[in-house]
Amino acid sequence: MKQKQSNIKGFVIIIAGIIAGIALDQYTKWLAVKHLKDQDAYTIIEGVFSLQYLENKGAAFGLMQNQKILFVIGSIIIVLLVAFCFWKMPRIKRFIPLYTTGTCILIGAFGNFIDRLRLGYVVDFFYFELINFPIFNVADIFITVPFVVLALLILFYYKEEELSWLSLHQKTSDKIEE
Repeated sequence: MKQKQSNIKGFVIIIAGIIAGIALDQYTKWLAVKHLKDQDAYTIIEGVFSLQYLENKGAAFGLMQNQKILFVIGSIIIVLLVAFCFWKMPRIKRFIPLYTTGTCILIGAFGNFIDRLRLGYVVDFFYFELINFPIFNVADIFITVPFVVLALLILFYYKEEELSWLSLHQKTSDKIEE
């Protein structure tokens, strides 16, 4: 019974995090539309960082413009993949970093998915002028940073045997115990 309550609590925390993250993403995009659309860029640090409105009909960094159906399918695949990992992953404290990165990736995927469905493009507004980095948004941060963290976790934190749950052939009963 205690394990079931713990699983429900973890699920509620993940859902609450996803809702809060999506709300933050959508709120910042609403602010960008309200205050930046049809305006000159708003400089935060001269020559380094500014807020600049952009309607991005492509993927990250403006790649693959006007491929809406591909992005919708891609978002669905990402959500299903993360959900599959959550289902297979051991429910122990050692895996909280993986649950956290997965939750953040879901936030980013849902945030940009909402824009694509609702608007047909993604609202971007952060611009690092210093390095001429492509304009991006909060959802992009929720996707990009966790993917980097995920790679570091897999390379340096988890041992290969701890990630055996990723195997499609492993029985659920073989999961790592706390």
